[in-house]
Amino acid sequence: MRSLRQCLLLMVVVASVASAAALIVSCDATSASPGASPNSGGASALSVRPVRTTAPSVPGVPPVGAAARAAGFVDVRSVVPDAVIDLRYATANNFTGTVLYPANARCLVHESLARGLVPAAASLRPLGQVLVFWDCYRPHDVQVRMFEVVPNPAWVARPGRYARSHESGRSVDVTMATAQGSCPPQRRLGQLCLADMGTDFDDFSPRAKAFATQGVSADAQANRARLRAAMNSGGLSVYSGEWWHFDGPGAGVDRPILNVPVN
Repeated sequence: MRSLRQCLLLMVVVASVASAAALIVSCDATSASPGASPNSGGASALSVRPVRTTAPSVPGVPPVGAAARAAGFVDVRSVVPDAVIDLRYATANNFTGTVLYPANARCLVHESLARGLVPAAASLRPLGQVLVFWDCYRPHDVQVRMFEVVPNPAWVARPGRYARSHESGRSVDVTMATAQGSCPPQRRLGQLCLADMGTDFDDFSPRAKAFATQGVSADAQANRARLRAAMNSGGLSVYSGEWWHFDGPGAGVDRPILNVPVN
């Protein structure tokens, strides 16, 4: 029975992170050794299989609406509980100078992207850092309004007949923050201090490119590299034109335009 107990213990450990890793763990009472009986003391078989991610019920995080659920969206906070949500487009503090999202907007992402955010956030925690989300799923009509303000596809994706990237919930705009004491006012976010990344969000200059070096300090370059490494650990890749933009699986695939409320 010792092998079975070990298997059950492992089942508990893995199950504690199952919602993040999208796994189901089970112990097969049948021995893994040919011909052995369930009670012979042989090693019990451990089965681990991937499943469709369904965000767990997290206190303080209300369930997503029916339209979001049908689109496969989850609230980022349900998979990254310490995520800091600072949706710039829900305020006038963005490149358009206008409020584009309702005040109660949520950071919604497709479940395929959510899976990668779990290890990304986990890799930053030992460093005392958390992920800050500036934008997540973006409705098509908002994309249209953005392009009207800055009709330059190098900085704002041209809206089309299909949903990609933010419009499909498969891209996020993020940075990092710490709870350190001293912090310049321009990088203060509540009690947190945003990492020095060399530019602010939506800075339409060459310095905003992910791998820019000219005009970007060594510290900022190191912080960008640290953020890329964290996101890469979850299979998320940076867009070379913007250090803050990361794509999840299938971000570039054409999909039907969604009409999912951002709240």
